[in-house]
Amino acid sequence: MTREARRAWLSLGANLGDPVAMLREAVRRIQATEGVTLVAESSLWRTSPVDSFGPEYVNAALALETVLKPMELLAAMQAIENDCGRVRPAGVHNAPRTLDIDILAFEGVTIGDPRLTLPHPRMNERLFVLVPLSEIEPGWKSPAGVPVRELIETVREKDPTQRIERI
Repeated sequence: MTREARRAWLSLGANLGDPVAMLREAVRRIQATEGVTLVAESSLWRTSPVDSFGPEYVNAALALETVLKPMELLAAMQAIENDCGRVRPAGVHNAPRTLDIDILAFEGVTIGDPRLTLPHPRMNERLFVLVPLSEIEPGWKSPAGVPVRELIETVREKDPTQRIERI
């Protein structure tokens, strides 16, 4: 029995080592993941840390078609993070990292599991997510129906400390 492919959106980020090279490697590995087809890839963006510390980040967004279930996709993305040297220090929230891959949303799916919440609960508060997402999905809307461009303007008004620039 074959599964129907669904659209999923990812956010990628890194701020340790060579973040640009790491994101390129992550995209290569994601493309090589069985059951995943890359549909769109944003530019790379240099961003200020948000709810984190350390050097500036490099971020990107991807749109995928996948036959994987959300938890299967999560396991595959975490395996890529681990293979790329991701460390999750105990007791340190949002530590600097070699690679972070977040599932932002998964077509037709809402999940409230401790391992995965979909849509991502803080995506609408972060320019490093919204700006790359708007580049690949300019018509994207939040589950509440708010257009991504409107979300970006709201974040810019509420938190002018968030910086983002295309690399």
